[in-house]
Amino acid sequence: MDENIDQLERRCPRLGGPVLFAYCKTSSDDHSVCWKIFDCWWECFDVVGYLKKILPEDKFKKLSNSKPKQKIVSLVELVEQAKKRVS
Repeated sequence: MDENIDQLERRCPRLGGPVLFAYCKTSSDDHSVCWKIFDCWWECFDVVGYLKKILPEDKFKKLSNSKPKQKIVSLVELVEQAKKRVS
């Protein structure tokens, strides 16, 4: 099963369309695992066990303890990035 996991596909709640599991493993800002990966894939296979097996312990702990930024924080950051691009 491990060799086929990257080809599994489902709808991404963040993007609104279908994505492969392989994308979820590299979709964050720093090309690491998406913080929603547990929420999205737990019904399809043992995503926790799989990621424990493939990620270094420190990265797995960071991922399992990660929480999304509040919407207002994300919006302020996006505004700041846009200001920098314009100036």
